[in-house]
Amino acid sequence: MHVRDAVEADADHIAAIADAPAEAMRDVVHDRTVRVAAVDEPPTDPNEDNDADPADLRGFVAFDVRDGVVHVTGLGGTADACKRLLEEPMRFAAAEDMPVELLLVDDESTLRDAAAEAGFDAVGDGPRFEGKPTTRYRIERD
Repeated sequence: MHVRDAVEADADHIAAIADAPAEAMRDVVHDRTVRVAAVDEPPTDPNEDNDADPADLRGFVAFDVRDGVVHVTGLGGTADACKRLLEEPMRFAAAEDMPVELLLVDDESTLRDAAAEAGFDAVGDGPRFEGKPTTRYRIERD
């Protein structure tokens, strides 16, 4: 599995993973930093075209920066993909010396487990999302 920048052609598959409208995911790809985990291997020659198949996607992470905090605004996919994808906003935050936050719906155990393994701490209740309770998770930078 490797991680790459998302492209517009990935939007339909990201939407299926996120259970969200494809048009909304196209906007996310354009407006935020979005990385995808894919099963295909990247070309070894940087000049070689990569005809990546969006169906090979195993997960995605979207994040942006607001008020000096890296916010994970979308995360979904297989357990292994989510664990790997959380490294992306964490790497960015470490380079910029910023904390990272994410909100997770309480019944999403795969995502909660990935966040816990990545070192996120539950820091309180988040807002309800579609009537479901959420928890806010955070990693502080020293």
